[in-house]
Amino acid sequence: MSIKKCKDRLSDFEYHVMFEKGTEPPFSGELLDEKREGIFVCKCCENSLFSSKAKFDSKTGWPSFYEPISQDSIKEELDRSYGMIRTEVECVKCGAHLGHLFEDGPQPTGLRYCINSVSLKFVPTKDS
Repeated sequence: MSIKKCKDRLSDFEYHVMFEKGTEPPFSGELLDEKREGIFVCKCCENSLFSSKAKFDSKTGWPSFYEPISQDSIKEELDRSYGMIRTEVECVKCGAHLGHLFEDGPQPTGLRYCINSVSLKFVPTKDS
């Protein structure tokens, strides 16, 4: 999906976070406390990104996951913004900024994918 088509579907703030690499304020995201079973997909292109089974409460203020659905669903890029060195997480299909990856998550991976709620859409399983 083109960025222009995404822009037409997103609010100004969603577009800012997803395509201008913004960040939502901590503890403000609608999906932070989502506990139903389902899949978190990219809000722009609906690429499947994270399973609710990999979601955990990192107490950081953003939805956190210890692994993506597939390494083929995301792209990792070096981010040197704001005087830090971090790993940015992007949607592999549309290039949307999702959040950042840190190495302080729980087992089994030890990873924390810290993701902006506004970059995601939640699709519950039929039984949820």
